[in-house]
Amino acid sequence: MRLTPDIPPVWLALAIAVAWAQGRFLPVGPSISHPIINGLASALIWVGIALIALAAFAFWRARTTIIPHNTPSALVTGGIFAVTRNPIYLADALILTGFVLSFDALLSLALVPLFIWFITVRFIRAEEARISAAFGEEFSAYSARVRRWL
Repeated sequence: MRLTPDIPPVWLALAIAVAWAQGRFLPVGPSISHPIINGLASALIWVGIALIALAAFAFWRARTTIIPHNTPSALVTGGIFAVTRNPIYLADALILTGFVLSFDALLSLALVPLFIWFITVRFIRAEEARISAAFGEEFSAYSARVRRWL
């Protein structure tokens, strides 16, 4: 029995909560809070939100699923998907980094590569297998020309 859905936003929210708790209850080292750091944090969060919006719009235009566990009905390769195969996961990593910085949770910066690894193992590999099975050579060619992250 699952208490929460197994979708990336839940894992992102959990990572953000851990970063918040670390910054609040286990601060480490000198504060990194500074107007430049705070501006960078906000920029990362907003860029992440923009990437999600661009990707969601591309999925909507292609009339295909945005749900990670479902098989898409179309291979989306244009727009933001011409830059990265996983703009939403990239956005999640940027958003997490922004929140870590905004929470002054320097120790939680370690969550970012851990989150990327987890998302890759838990979601991306299975998604790519489904997409490859559905679109074959078209997906292989796309994968050869566009990187998974950046």
